Amino acid sequence: MSQSVTSTPDAQMDLRGTPCPINFVRTKLRLQQMEPGQLLEVWLDPGEPIEQVPESLTVAGYAVETIEDRSEYFALYVRQSIA
Repeated sequence: MSQSVTSTPDAQMDLRGTPCPINFVRTKLRLQQMEPGQLLEVWLDPGEPIEQVPESLTVAGYAVETIEDRSEYFALYVRQSIA
């Protein structure tokens, strides 16, 4: 079950079809361009992308808030660090 997101994302990226680790690198670069506390929505493919990217972002210090299963892809919501 997925939770609904309480706030509208500040930015969105469609990384469907993008292989690992390029999708993680692109997500991290986009987050680094965002203001602290802003929310990014990232669309990822099932399998390795949704298994690897959220974990890698968490290790890198980002807050993964929600992952929504949209049947053909996943929507990952990650927040830029405040500190």
